[in-house]
Amino acid sequence: MVDWQSALAEIQRGADEILLLDELVVKLKEGKPLKIKAGFDPTAPDLHLGHTVLINKLRTFQQLGHEVIFLIGDFTGMIGDPTGKNITRKPLTKEDVLANAETYKEQVFKILDPKLTTIRFNSEWMEQLGAAGMIKLAANQTVARMLERDDFKKRYANGQPIAIHEFLYPLVQGWDSVALKADIELGGTDQRFNLLMGRELQKSEGQRQQTVLMMPLLEGLDGVQKMSKSLGNYIGITDAPNDMFGKIMSISDDLMWRYYELLSFLPKELITQFKQDVADGKNPRDIKIDLAKELIARFHSSEQAEAAHQEFIQRFQKNAIPDEMPEFTLMLGSEGLAVANVLKEAGLVTSTSEAMRMIKQGAVKQDGEKVEDSRLVFNTAAEYVFQVGKRKFARVYLS
Repeated sequence: MVDWQSALAEIQRGADEILLLDELVVKLKEGKPLKIKAGFDPTAPDLHLGHTVLINKLRTFQQLGHEVIFLIGDFTGMIGDPTGKNITRKPLTKEDVLANAETYKEQVFKILDPKLTTIRFNSEWMEQLGAAGMIKLAANQTVARMLERDDFKKRYANGQPIAIHEFLYPLVQGWDSVALKADIELGGTDQRFNLLMGRELQKSEGQRQQTVLMMPLLEGLDGVQKMSKSLGNYIGITDAPNDMFGKIMSISDDLMWRYYELLSFLPKELITQFKQDVADGKNPRDIKIDLAKELIARFHSSEQAEAAHQEFIQRFQKNAIPDEMPEFTLMLGSEGLAVANVLKEAGLVTSTSEAMRMIKQGAVKQDGEKVEDSRLVFNTAAEYVFQVGKRKFARVYLS
């Protein structure tokens, strides 16, 4: 195992918060393999890049010589995680959960070393707990404590219903840490309440409390909302190479650095150099291509990554986007900026009605792709190339 200072630096990379840091230092100084836990409810059949932020950190712990437990929440999946929800989440059937869990097991080994990974299901101990055990578990917390949770607090204040079984979710997640005797639990920043519940239950059971490591939530393709299948702003790790390449190339230049920080396995020093290269005039598109190829190689192969790159180049060249064109900087405003207004202010059309007409005729492209929706509204700062007809181009910076 590496020295504890080097290990700590790797663990802290990209992390949002560690509770408690001094406890983690003590554990690392002991020089013993630690039990690292991260739980995933199999609520959908496929994982996306947002999920891999935690899995990447599990990989880091594996490389540092620790015991990684990939916990599949087949029991909690049937409760439904209320985190961040303003309504009661629909529980899944056992059949749905088990089917999704099988695909998870296949997908995580694109990142984790199967020989060094322990896969557990929390139904192993929760089904043995029984009704009496569940009542005893529920006695550990009060309703007032549960209502301290932000999403519960908001729903209660707004008069929105909270089902009793939803209070069980953080208790069960916390009990997982007791059952596994976890030394460290990983989770997203939205899981703070649940993660700390594990510490409380471990303390009440006389165990050494786990350290909590919270990772940021990865923004989706829109650069605003967290990556989510329900929002359609995701990149699935089973997406076809060409689709994955195109989606990664569509993200903004600012978001690209966020993806590098949380998804890339390249050394931090190299990423810092990339930023300097862009500051010195290198086209950020070239840096983004490197990111796309790295991720596609991870989930598919290096050959498919290169093929996707070549396909992208051919499509880009086919669209004949010139290097030189008029440039405009437009302000988004509080309600964003409609595509028709963008085209008008960039001098590509004389009116918004002409813009709407050209979109309906299929004569408008954004970064080489045909704009299909005349109601499209831009809400995030980004750089785009717009084309109207065969010869009108404009580079637009939205800010």
